[in-house]
Amino acid sequence: MSDIHYKSADGLDLFAKSYGPEDAPLSVLCMHGLTRNHKDFEPMIERLGDRYRFIAVDVRGRGQSDWTTNPDTYSPQIYAQDMFALADQLQLSRMALIGTSMGGLMAMIMAKVAPERVSGMVLNDVGPVVNPAGLARIAAYSQDPKPVPTWQAAAEKVKAAQADAFPDFTGKDWMAFAKRTWREQEDGSVRADYDPAITRSLGEAKAGPLTKFAMWRMFGSLRSVPLLILRGETSDILSKSTARRMARRHPASELVTIPNRGHTPILDEPTSVSAISTFLQLLESK
Repeated sequence: MSDIHYKSADGLDLFAKSYGPEDAPLSVLCMHGLTRNHKDFEPMIERLGDRYRFIAVDVRGRGQSDWTTNPDTYSPQIYAQDMFALADQLQLSRMALIGTSMGGLMAMIMAKVAPERVSGMVLNDVGPVVNPAGLARIAAYSQDPKPVPTWQAAAEKVKAAQADAFPDFTGKDWMAFAKRTWREQEDGSVRADYDPAITRSLGEAKAGPLTKFAMWRMFGSLRSVPLLILRGETSDILSKSTARRMARRHPASELVTIPNRGHTPILDEPTSVSAISTFLQLLESK
C-alpha cells in the first residue's frame, strides 16, 4: 500500500492510494461516487486480494485532494482529465476501470476519449440515464453537510440518508461507513469529507432529450470495451429497464444484480466480489 500524489493540469495537488503489487498482471483504476473518496473501495479490495494492483482515487474536492477555487471544474469531464494525468504519471498505458455512480460516468468518458487505454470497465449502479428521483434524494442529503459533534452522530446521519440502500447494516457497519466518508476536525467535530461546492448544481441537473440522446450515443461508442454492469436490486439511480437496455445494446457486457442493495453497492457483497473477480480474470486472459 502506498500514497500517490500528483498534479492536475490546473495546478491542484491530488491524491490516490495504490494497493497490491506494482508488477501485477492488471492495474485497476477505482473511481468513487459524488461524495465519497478512495476509502470507498477498501472493503472490495480487502476481499479481492492482492493479485491485481488497485489504484483508488480521491477526486478533486474530496478526501486528501485539494479543493478548487473554481467550482466549474467540478465536472466529470475535468475529473476524467485528472485521471489521465494520474495514469500518465504512473505510466499506465492500459488499465481496467471500476466506477461507482459518478465514477462510472468518468469511466465512460475515459473509454470514449482513449479506448486503447481501457482494457475493460465495471459500472457500479450507473448508466447513460440517471433516475431524477434518486438524484433529488442525493441532492437533499449532500448539499448541506453540517458538522456534527461526535462520530456516533456522523454514523446516525449516514444511516438516516442511506438506510434504504443497506437494510441489513448494523451499527458497526454504519460506523465503518462514517469513518470512510467523514473526517474529524481539530476541534473534535466531524464533517463530511468533501467540498460542499461539488454539489452546487446537483439539484438543477435535468437531462433533456438531447442530453439523453448524447449519453446513449456515447454509451454506444463503447461497444468494443468489455463491460460489467452492476445494479443494486432496489437502486433509485439506475432503473431496471435502463440496466437491461444497456446490456442489450452492448455485445460484450454482463448485467449482475446485487441483492438487498440500493444505490450503490459497496462492492464487498459476495455477488459483487464474485462478478468482479471473474471479470478481472477475463481481462487478464485477453
